[in-house]
Amino acid sequence: MSNKAKCDTIVDSSLGQELERDECQVLSTVMGVRELSDGEVLVEEGDDDNTLFILTSGKLAVSSIRDGEPVQVYSMQVGECAGTRAFVDLAKRQATLTSVGNSTVYTLKPNDFEGLLSTHPIIVYKVMRALFRLTHMNLMRMNVETQELSNYINKTGGRY
Repeated sequence: MSNKAKCDTIVDSSLGQELERDECQVLSTVMGVRELSDGEVLVEEGDDDNTLFILTSGKLAVSSIRDGEPVQVYSMQVGECAGTRAFVDLAKRQATLTSVGNSTVYTLKPNDFEGLLSTHPIIVYKVMRALFRLTHMNLMRMNVETQELSNYINKTGGRY
């Protein structure tokens, strides 16, 4: 695979759905590509790496340390993004990302992205809006899961 991000792959991701082709071409110029082999760790929980990741092929296991042991909490699918929190507020990583089989991710570093502010502010706006939407969707999903867990524990909602 090429070491250059491809526009069509970005547009098909949850990050690039609002981008026009020419905007996507510009964004792809500041993105990198990382190839991972099975079991290779992309980033570890607690790292200071603020890179945003888009999974473009394969799968990534998302795990977190619980009681001193790594526990898989999610399996990323192609087109999903990881690291929105670390990317936006420069926080430490909250999870470890490990390749399941061979995987490819596109990478976007905050400084490279911010370099587009003066020349392509609309692209920056659209990407930030997409990041907000992704964060909001995750929060909504967590709220639903919390309510379902509460219903299960309290035997309410008629389903238990």
